[in-house]
Amino acid sequence: MLDLSRYDRVFLLTDEQVAKCCLPVFYEVVRSQKSEVRSQPNLADTLVLPAGEEHKTLASVQRIWDFLLEHNATRNSLLINLGGGVICDMGGFAAATYMRGIAFVNVPTTLLAMVDAGAGGKTGFDYGTPLIKNSIGVFAQPVATIYEPSLLSTLPPEQLLSGYAEMIKHAALQSPEALGELLEYDLRDCSSLAFGELIKRSVAFKQSVVEQDPHDHGWRQILNFGHTVGHAIEALLLERSQNSEFRSQDSEVRYQISEKPHGYCVMYGIVAEAYLSHVICGMPAEVVSTLSRFMLENYGAAPITCSDYEALLQLMQHDKKNKEQGTIVCTLLCSVGQPIVGQTVTPAQLREALEYLCSL
Repeated sequence: MLDLSRYDRVFLLTDEQVAKCCLPVFYEVVRSQKSEVRSQPNLADTLVLPAGEEHKTLASVQRIWDFLLEHNATRNSLLINLGGGVICDMGGFAAATYMRGIAFVNVPTTLLAMVDAGAGGKTGFDYGTPLIKNSIGVFAQPVATIYEPSLLSTLPPEQLLSGYAEMIKHAALQSPEALGELLEYDLRDCSSLAFGELIKRSVAFKQSVVEQDPHDHGWRQILNFGHTVGHAIEALLLERSQNSEFRSQDSEVRYQISEKPHGYCVMYGIVAEAYLSHVICGMPAEVVSTLSRFMLENYGAAPITCSDYEALLQLMQHDKKNKEQGTIVCTLLCSVGQPIVGQTVTPAQLREALEYLCSL
């Protein structure tokens, strides 16, 4: 039980979409004492930010700092981050750096945040031109992460799928049995106790990895599977979402490109890096085929063309996982449940993987 009375002030950070859909549910949970939170935060001490990855910027972090300063937050204050990955990441960073660090709690409201950003202690925001995902951040653990499954009832299907991609990643790193169970699960049944158990297992797996390597120096890097390619696709689509219609350099076809949820891009990255795992590490081809089929049936084809390869490679060159300038590293799989970290991948190999992804 998290006792809020031990803090001199309690502040709540959320975004416009969560405030509309989840905030009433959150307070009802608190009032009914179904949550691990005791006592109710003061609504007057709530900051509501614009929603969306495009607002995961230094300007938004500055708004959080300004809000805390204007409301006289002290080092004995608490910040509750109620939202998805963007809010948990930014709120955690702002709390960790305000007055050299104040306590914060994550209350993830999306499946993605529950199994990814809500736990693990990675905080940060996107920075650079173009924006590089989470390029500025610190490691800081929340004093608690509160999982309230009833909040998932507010999610549209695409947000459930976004989080499910991270669960697929965890299962692929864990065992053939874990991956098989998720690939066969009926995604229409996301409110059952069985699905709740799957979430618990996914979170427990991530936490076990983080505990072994809290500052991401080695083993924790297995959690990067799918993210080298996935983050590049996400960054490219985010950049183009500002001008959603563009003409392909290869044809007269016009493509409608818009920002995709993080998990969709991770799923595209999982398939591309599974292909690399087959080519470089000898992972069985049937695993690549199975993951590819699952992607197409649930997430659709990756919204990229061959004209995007060079831009994607440039983005991968700036990935924070790279150890040396000019090299690109991935986490790959020798087989399901047997990851290998820090695998250097050549531009030619990455183009081949992107070509495979685009062929689906």
